[in-house]
Amino acid sequence: MTGRLAGKSALVTGGASGFGAAIARSFAREGARVTIMDLDEAGAARVVGEIGEAAASIRGDVTSRADFDGAIAHAAGHGGQLDILVNNAGWTHRNKPLEEVSEEEFDRVYSINVKSIYHSVQASLPVFTAQGAGVMINIGSTAGIRPRPGLTWYNGSKGAVNILTRSLAAELAPRGIRVNGVAPVMGATALLESFMGLPDTPENRAKFIATVPLGRLSEPEDVAGACLYLASDEAAFVTGVILEVDGGRTI
Repeated sequence: MTGRLAGKSALVTGGASGFGAAIARSFAREGARVTIMDLDEAGAARVVGEIGEAAASIRGDVTSRADFDGAIAHAAGHGGQLDILVNNAGWTHRNKPLEEVSEEEFDRVYSINVKSIYHSVQASLPVFTAQGAGVMINIGSTAGIRPRPGLTWYNGSKGAVNILTRSLAAELAPRGIRVNGVAPVMGATALLESFMGLPDTPENRAKFIATVPLGRLSEPEDVAGACLYLASDEAAFVTGVILEVDGGRTI
């Protein structure tokens, strides 16, 4: 621990597992007080237990503005303020022909991946504006940069995340608010089989890994490291960036 986030307070959505849990752990190790917002109360509690008193959790649905309002208030109370908001929660339809994706699946993907950012901005903006500072990090995907067949509607949602991040950065910079994105390549998370559209076997993983120049899937710690940099004062002059954490996949 080097205290890169000492004295700061962060809210991480979808922090009960995967990328979000790694981000929460990383922020806490670097001195931040972290609040996890997740529908998985038990999972969030486990992560909080691992981190210790620097962490807290609140049950929340990122598709609900009321839940976001509550999470923002909870995080500000836990940390004494709110400096950093990481929009990590995400979802995908299973990899399959685009015409087979139901309207219900489409709506869920866009509600969780895109509308959640609308809610998070509306809920956090009064706090960040009053402070004259704030950092927002949106977890996009290489799918929004180099789309893959079978994930058309998911690809579109992450393309929206990427461009929203840049647009928010341009509009909110005069208020002292930095907005950046992280675009990971597929990782070994709970959504892996949905992304592949195939069982998670060594053979199926190998087919995808062959398309990544550095020869592996992303790990939660890879994404956490990128978020830690973007959240820290080391990135004080960085905004509107989509940082590809992809082992060269989008080259």
